[in-house]
Amino acid sequence: MGITIPTRYTADRLWTVHGWTRDGGLLIDDGGQITGLSGGEGERLGHWVLPGMPNLHSHAFQRAMAGLAERKGRSDDSFWTWRETMYAFAAAIGPDELQAIAAQLYVEMLKSGYTQVCEFHYLHHQPDGTPYAQPEAMSLALIEAAREAGITLTLLPVLYMSGGFDGRPLTVRQRRFGHDVPSYLRLLETLRAHESDSLRVGMALHSLRAVPEDALREVLADDTTRHGPIHIHIAEQLGEVQDCLATRRARPVEWLLDHAEVDARWTLVHATHLSPHETSRLARSGAVAGVCPTTEANLGDGLFPLADYLDAHGTLGIGSDSHISVSPVEELRWLEYGQRLSTRHRNIAARHQGDSVGETLWPAALRGGALAAGLPVGELRAGARADLLVLDDRAPLLAARDEASVIDSFLFAGNVPLVRDVMVGGQWVVRDFTHRDEDRIAARYRSTMERLAQH
Repeated sequence: MGITIPTRYTADRLWTVHGWTRDGGLLIDDGGQITGLSGGEGERLGHWVLPGMPNLHSHAFQRAMAGLAERKGRSDDSFWTWRETMYAFAAAIGPDELQAIAAQLYVEMLKSGYTQVCEFHYLHHQPDGTPYAQPEAMSLALIEAAREAGITLTLLPVLYMSGGFDGRPLTVRQRRFGHDVPSYLRLLETLRAHESDSLRVGMALHSLRAVPEDALREVLADDTTRHGPIHIHIAEQLGEVQDCLATRRARPVEWLLDHAEVDARWTLVHATHLSPHETSRLARSGAVAGVCPTTEANLGDGLFPLADYLDAHGTLGIGSDSHISVSPVEELRWLEYGQRLSTRHRNIAARHQGDSVGETLWPAALRGGALAAGLPVGELRAGARADLLVLDDRAPLLAARDEASVIDSFLFAGNVPLVRDVMVGGQWVVRDFTHRDEDRIAARYRSTMERLAQH
């Protein structure tokens, strides 16, 4: 057997866990893993090279309805009225449509700097709730879409059992989301047979209102769920907090921390409405707070308590959720801007004098996203996957920027795309702002949307 010689790459500035490294180099093997950091000659990557960002929360099918729920209804619009529009749209989507939509979305993610996505997947069955002949058909559509686009996928099949904290049955439009516990565990076991270097299968509990307490205990005690990431929607809206208090006599995050062994395997998505005590307890648990600022703003959910959470040394990551925007820059920008609007102060994420907002938020989201994905992503180091992005050093917005200012400029200097090249698992998927297969994927997406518009 011949000896494989890793490919050597060099960069003027390479972002590592220690900050910017000058004249840095990467050795990348044929399996897409970084085997070492070194200087010397090699293929030049560019001037500014960053680790790719994990997207820790995605509902892929919702990208196709972005912008379709912005017309005033007959009552005060909220998450709950938006949800009705989403249900109606979801009813028209089958495996072929889902694959076309997801592949287009994943191309957009890659071009913006996301190299990994956690897909919180609850669109399981046919619209009437009948399972497909192949029960995992919708999950396989997402797996194939990720393969086409070249993005790393953490698939999180969702357990969804009831329509509210009172245990009411699923509505007609929710039936395609539903499983009982045995069928859900079978789905997880079936999908784990597909795991690879670019696919991890975890699990998701839709929410406390959708998973009864006895079912939650049963699922978490099963051998099938003893490894891999666990995600849950929680405390997104005030109505959810009020209903949880009324039925379980505790706030949602408080109740979960009291009734489950919440640790670094867990991602609590949104966690928007936290008491100070919940904020400190969540931070101490080691779980990831999955914040999705553009979706939370679009739905009018509220603002995550960022400053208090950072002061408590909590772990966080970002997701594009409903994909009203697909950009890690915009998620991090609005995570910070929401706090500025609320407090009427600036530079909220930077907790100490001289700290950079960008150099606080970007590494924090890398770390939290990697934990949420359950995959070795989020760093440029030996043993990690070669997931990286190269900024456009020709861009006027980065002219004369130095190591102290480039990430802040990347995040806060405007909306001109600055991600020029993207590598995932050692393979170039975006070069010079162009995805390797974007024309074909976009043409199929347009055709799919035209068909859906006729329903």
